[in-house]
Amino acid sequence: MVLDRHQSAGYLTNWCARLFARELDRQLAPHGLMPAYMPVLFALADEGAMTPKRLSERAAVEQPTMTATLNRMVRDGLIAREPHPEDRRSTLIALTDSGRAKLPVVEQITRATNEIALEQLEPAERQQLLRLLRQVIGVLEVQSGRPRSVPD
Repeated sequence: MVLDRHQSAGYLTNWCARLFARELDRQLAPHGLMPAYMPVLFALADEGAMTPKRLSERAAVEQPTMTATLNRMVRDGLIAREPHPEDRRSTLIALTDSGRAKLPVVEQITRATNEIALEQLEPAERQQLLRLLRQVIGVLEVQSGRPRSVPD
């Protein structure tokens, strides 16, 4: 028997994520942004400057992919590489003034996209969906040996 993909949590979650990414890309592109920038922007806004390795961990992205993303973000003037004050072999990634200025746009687009996607759910259903997604993420992070990244 062939897997019924419409009954597969992994398939449906992946499909949903791709649709979210397409909508975010459509709305972010006019601002010179892309969905791949979002985890970096949010992490730096939350925690301040950090190493590329830490950013890779926070975003659950392989380091080569993160390096390419950071190179594009430097090119676009959103982030800067700074010398690490405690380790001369390492650098820190920090938001530039331009990157900080883009945060309200990214947040507004993110809120609007979430609202569109969840508009047919009641408030209690929205909370239940988010709780269940956090629970699934937690299980998969433990399974993969990653530290928990999403609060309960």
